[in-house]
Amino acid sequence: MSGLYDQLTIFGGSSNPELTREVCAYIDIPPGRLEIIKFSNENIFPRIGESVRENDVFVIQSFSSPINENIMELLIIIDALKRASAGRITAVIPYYGYGRTDKKDQPRVPITARLIADMITVAGANRVLTVDLHAGQIQGFFNIPVDEMTAMPIIARHFRDKRLPRPVVVSPDLGNTKRARNFAESIDASLAIIEKRRVGNVDATETLNLIGSVEGSQAVLVDDEIDTAGSITQAAQVCVEHGATEIYAACTHAVLSGPAIERLARSAIREVVVTNTVPVPPQKMIDKVRVLSVGSLLGESIQRIHTGASVSLAYRSGGTTSLR
Repeated sequence: MSGLYDQLTIFGGSSNPELTREVCAYIDIPPGRLEIIKFSNENIFPRIGESVRENDVFVIQSFSSPINENIMELLIIIDALKRASAGRITAVIPYYGYGRTDKKDQPRVPITARLIADMITVAGANRVLTVDLHAGQIQGFFNIPVDEMTAMPIIARHFRDKRLPRPVVVSPDLGNTKRARNFAESIDASLAIIEKRRVGNVDATETLNLIGSVEGSQAVLVDDEIDTAGSITQAAQVCVEHGATEIYAACTHAVLSGPAIERLARSAIREVVVTNTVPVPPQKMIDKVRVLSVGSLLGESIQRIHTGASVSLAYRSGGTTSLR
């Protein structure tokens, strides 16, 4: 099938250069030439090193740490591409930071996920490709097409290969139940849910109750991201107290901020399976952490967007690569 644009070009921002290289290797094209200059006054100045006129351009940039700098860098790159007469610009955002600020759940607070969506659109992006949004309604914050892929089939394949004798998928909170239920179906496991309550605006939660049974089972905690690891390690402790024999964690985005690594190292979790939507630095690669790649998933999705093919079939074509 022929695409609308003859030339496919992929640029990578500063947030995840290794993922950009994996995506380009899957498609078998070199990354686009892009120089990011950061001046002493903290101004960001991207310089595109090749013509992009009427090209189908994809910019890969995760909203990982330093999150605000990476968001601003993406916006400026998009602006530069628009002014260079790119035919179509797709913002590829493997991890959409600020996704948890998706509604007004208190008086006088922002909806930052919507604000960032507006900024990306105003900058000049024509569409967005992302992975496992914290909340599905974030797609509706954009007035441009959004393709949300999920890394859960990649992670599920990893757990199916383990052949756990009695797995139970556990959702660490009620809001994550649908994702956990789908994951449970994909590995032929039962489902349990932990009811919890968040305490104020700090990264702390109070666990209340376990709905379902994990006794004598291998509990697989499923969530979209691990931030400070407070919720996931509390959930692991609840599973231990209710008789689980082994604990695993399966999350797409390894934010791993603050005390996350120390908490995971001390926890009962045997293995933490994440993906490279967020780069995991060497100092955080403890023995428990296993990183799977979404490079082939994003590469297949980009090819299909470029040619006008069905993006939903990317799951069948994109393979799984373990980075560790």
